[in-house]
Amino acid sequence: MRMRLAIASLLVASMAIAAGCGSSSSDTSGGGATATGSEGGSSLPTSVGAGEGALNLIAWEGYTEDGSNDKNYDWVTPFEKNTGCKVKSKYAASSDEMVTLMKTGQYDGVSASGDASNRLIAGGDVVEINTDLIPDFADISPALQSPPHNTIDGKHYGVSYAWGANVLMYNTKEVSPAPTSWDVVFDGTSYKGKVTAYDSPIYIADAALYLKTKQPDLGITDPYELTPDQLDAAVELLKKQHSQIGKYWAYFSDEIQFFKQGDAVIGTAWPYQVNALKLDKQPVAAVLPQEGATGWADTWMMSSQAAHPNCMYEWMAWATTPEVQKGVAEWFGAAPANPKACDLLGAKFCADYHVTDQNYFDQIAFWKTPLTDCGDDRGQTCTDYSVWTQKWAEIKG
Repeated sequence: MRMRLAIASLLVASMAIAAGCGSSSSDTSGGGATATGSEGGSSLPTSVGAGEGALNLIAWEGYTEDGSNDKNYDWVTPFEKNTGCKVKSKYAASSDEMVTLMKTGQYDGVSASGDASNRLIAGGDVVEINTDLIPDFADISPALQSPPHNTIDGKHYGVSYAWGANVLMYNTKEVSPAPTSWDVVFDGTSYKGKVTAYDSPIYIADAALYLKTKQPDLGITDPYELTPDQLDAAVELLKKQHSQIGKYWAYFSDEIQFFKQGDAVIGTAWPYQVNALKLDKQPVAAVLPQEGATGWADTWMMSSQAAHPNCMYEWMAWATTPEVQKGVAEWFGAAPANPKACDLLGAKFCADYHVTDQNYFDQIAFWKTPLTDCGDDRGQTCTDYSVWTQKWAEIKG
């Protein structure tokens, strides 16, 4: 990944990072987020000043709870009281939407998944941050402190928030026997018209991950690093699956309704949908299939055009505390990035979500942006996200 994003790294390094922090001054005693200049013109803030009174965020639904959905889940209100930063959130339905919105310069930060974060870095839409200003950064899981989807050449472009697998969810009354492989949604016909899938070009990786095991002769080593032939094989599989799909889902609330209404009985899901349906006494279960799964690891990132950088630093610090991590883990149904939240969540929760289970973590192929550079000795022979987007339109007809 370091080699693949070398150009992106050079692009972002050439930016005036201090501009995103509200100041280019080397004076660390001022009221704003101050920065110490470095040779070459790039600088990072060395302290966080007074908040600007507002914070505009793009987030996945459920990531900025203010108690309006459930009074027991509110980490926005105490943040506002403690910092004076009034939070305004816009929920996005996809990573593509997040990237588009961030380019407008109207937002201070975003909870980007790996298939968006690399694009945001390469496009200069987010800035490098000083993790020394995030008190709980050292407590984040080692695998998520400097992952390739938010860290390039040792430069951090955000802080990890939560993670999870794209599991296979099914209706226990309608699906029998219990599935153990993705073949039931890719090769089977028993649930035709009742299969659901995530409505995004990144879903092509799910098919590629399955084919990695199903057809080893294709030589797939990474489901996000596909040559044209490998991509075509995944696309053909998804075109075949299309006849089984009843409805695709973009918002997790859509999939919840599909299962409650009987429009879907099996399909890929986030842990949130599984958790929500179980709480609603719906007959669902989920499994991490034998081939493994794709997944997401989300990062709070600061806009290169942030109007409220101090408030954004305050938010990133707040978001990684055990208390907030507990809230988002329970509400969203995710593994917290900071395992110290387990002291508050309890052993059972953290065991169920595999918070410190490295073996489980290693079975997940986390979302990242497909690039033409394969990241290995194949060189510039892979397909980038623009090609995936075109192919996804073909799949859906």
